[in-house]
Amino acid sequence: MGSFSIWHWVIVLVIVMLVFGTKKLGNIGSDLGKAVKGFKDGVKGSEEEKPAAPSAQVADKSTIDVEAREKSKS
Repeated sequence: MGSFSIWHWVIVLVIVMLVFGTKKLGNIGSDLGKAVKGFKDGVKGSEEEKPAAPSAQVADKSTIDVEAREKSKS
């Protein structure tokens, strides 16, 4: 009762194909493949965008380093 035989899986596969149809299942597989490829490309792209050695002068991108000078009275 705990495990399914091959015949159980064949019957489930036949029912799924009758409900969704082969064309719809092919489209789902194609869309899933494109999504996985896009995810892999996104992960590779984010790794390539990282700088090799971070700049020592910039602490983070939201901080602006400026030099303050006194205004002379003329």
